[in-house]
Amino acid sequence: MSYFNILLLFSGALTGGLSVFLFKNDSQQKLKLILSFSGAYLFAITVLHLLPDVYTDGNKTVGLFILLGFIFQIVLEQFSEGVEHGHVHKHVKHNEVVFPYGIIISLSLHAFLEGMPLSGDSHNSLVYGIAIHHIPAAFALASILLQNNISGVKTVVLLVVFALMSPMGYIFSNQLSMGNFGDLSHYYTSIMGIVIGIFLHISTTILFESTVDHKFTIKKTMAVAMGISIALLGYFLGY
Repeated sequence: MSYFNILLLFSGALTGGLSVFLFKNDSQQKLKLILSFSGAYLFAITVLHLLPDVYTDGNKTVGLFILLGFIFQIVLEQFSEGVEHGHVHKHVKHNEVVFPYGIIISLSLHAFLEGMPLSGDSHNSLVYGIAIHHIPAAFALASILLQNNISGVKTVVLLVVFALMSPMGYIFSNQLSMGNFGDLSHYYTSIMGIVIGIFLHISTTILFESTVDHKFTIKKTMAVAMGISIALLGYFLGY
């Protein structure tokens, strides 16, 4: 278990969230480019590393769990409302601000599951993609909390909770892979299949969600190309 990975996952999310207090709304365009980069990187890492690894034990049913993970992320987004993609929505009901419980819970669960594939030594490169991916997600979360009149102190506390989710998923997965949870370790491959399905949904949604005229801008294309290129470089170098 790498304490560096834990620190990186935690600091990436927390830094992204706290940056909402420093930058104005015009920084969201830059964050969208970061999101595009991380989406392309996550997709490439999933295809190059996670998918081949999960099929190595010959479990033919893993595809069902990948599909289940894909569908599960669709369900999660009914509550998170796309915060994973950097989307910001203000919640108002009968002219009263509503605390976004669904977003907090679903986004935290999403982050916990994202930390699970990181326990393997061959998945170190995925840590950077998830850490970068959490920057715009945490920024969007903090923006939602502040827009809904949540105090700055409570917003920081909730950001810390969110930032802890991926490290907790990483630690849980590490213990699970070592068999420290008894028979539950036998379902490790199935759990990884669900996580892969979630990654596929998140990354493809980031890459292909609607843009102006359904076309990629030059900057977004460059961000996507850079993300895939770095993943390929790591793949050929055996990192």
